[in-house]
Amino acid sequence: MLPPPSGHTVVSGPVARARTISEENLISRNNLASTYQAIGSPEQAIPLLEDVVAQFEQVWGGAHPDALTSRNNLAGAYYAAGDLGRAIPLYESVLAQREQVIGDDHPDTLTSRNNLASAYYAAGDLGRAIPLLEAVLAQREQVLGDDHPDTLTSRNNLASAYRAAGDLGRAIPLLEAVLAQREQVLGDDHPDTLSSRNNLASAYRAAGDLGRAIPLLEAVLAQREYVLGDDHPDTLTSRNNLASAYQAAGDLGRAIPLLEAVLAQREQVIGDDHPGTLTSRNNLASAYYAAGDLGRAIPLLEAVLAQREQVIGDDHPDTLTSRNNLASAYQAAGDLGRAIPLLEAVLAQRERVLGDDHPGTLSSRNNLASAYYAAGDLGRAIPLLEAVLAQRERVLGDDHPDTLSSRNNLASAYYAAGDLGRAIPLLEAVLAQTERVLGDDHPGALTSRNNLASAHQALNSMSTRNHSQEYENGE
Repeated sequence: MLPPPSGHTVVSGPVARARTISEENLISRNNLASTYQAIGSPEQAIPLLEDVVAQFEQVWGGAHPDALTSRNNLAGAYYAAGDLGRAIPLYESVLAQREQVIGDDHPDTLTSRNNLASAYYAAGDLGRAIPLLEAVLAQREQVLGDDHPDTLTSRNNLASAYRAAGDLGRAIPLLEAVLAQREQVLGDDHPDTLSSRNNLASAYRAAGDLGRAIPLLEAVLAQREYVLGDDHPDTLTSRNNLASAYQAAGDLGRAIPLLEAVLAQREQVIGDDHPGTLTSRNNLASAYYAAGDLGRAIPLLEAVLAQREQVIGDDHPDTLTSRNNLASAYQAAGDLGRAIPLLEAVLAQRERVLGDDHPGTLSSRNNLASAYYAAGDLGRAIPLLEAVLAQRERVLGDDHPDTLSSRNNLASAYYAAGDLGRAIPLLEAVLAQTERVLGDDHPGALTSRNNLASAHQALNSMSTRNHSQEYENGE
């Protein structure tokens, strides 16, 4: 995920006249609200910023640079609270006014473009986010220079968007380059450098390269604990990310206690309804699910979904993720009567909200096909799995872990349909690719070997039965 959009604290600079006490009071309140937001308390920042914005506009007018900064900060607080329905229009308005008042290449205008792109990203609208991030990066390189911290932020944000779009071939080299630059320009322990390490580790994890991801995440966590403190929101994010990587490696014995600890800390530090706390609940429920503990997973997933619907809205990408996860848990519990309609609804929403080729939409199609498969409805499962595989090959690339998963799922469906002539060659190809891309000991490689062995065993059994029948007929 992209870092929070940038804001600027309003400070007293050279002005044509001395500020009044009333004006200085507004600036102080704006700065206090920015502090609330920085420590992860947008619910305290929002009412204060709304009041400051109204008073700034009354005192100086809506086009005054300080009024625009306050609007930008308010949009950032909405964003941090998950309220993209209010954040995005406000960011769009601030950008339009900054372009008109201070010009297209002014650093604050570039900040507005970056912030708007970040909000599009958070809404899952990568089709608008990526071109805008590319444009901001080009402008910042020209205006601010290659090594300016804001330019490095733009590179990091663009790389993160490439990663979200499944384009790891562009994301990882860019993240590696940003990290090297930040280490040189900002230093090894600077918070932005630590963010770059975290983002690079997350990209390695998305590529299935847990051998590089986990040690890097462990190192980032240790640095953040030392530099930022045990309860800092970024430290909690590092613990969450490390726990998720442990889970991806199948190490639930380390993942679950760490996720439980992160959830308890987030409830205490940022509150029960904060989007970060809801993410922790979702992740803990997913780990319970992975451990087969559906008795704890399902009630927690149901609770997270209800909270997300109330806090961030019905169509927010995180709400759609909760619905998808709950449906998958229902499926794992054998409750296909609740799973399939929910998966069908999530797919329809993701197609409308995120678009047809978004990785989240492709995951929904894959999950729905898997539910049809579990219900024995291979007539609907196989064509959908074939379509998902074709899309993932086109959108994500041939070697992306999700593409490999699609091949495995389609081969399994062919196997279930008795079509071993298509299942076995596909399973052999998946195993070879998985070993090459993810490594011989990756959980996905172990699954592929097991699936291929089962298919060969089924083929041998079929050959034995056919041979026996021929012998009897010969007699």
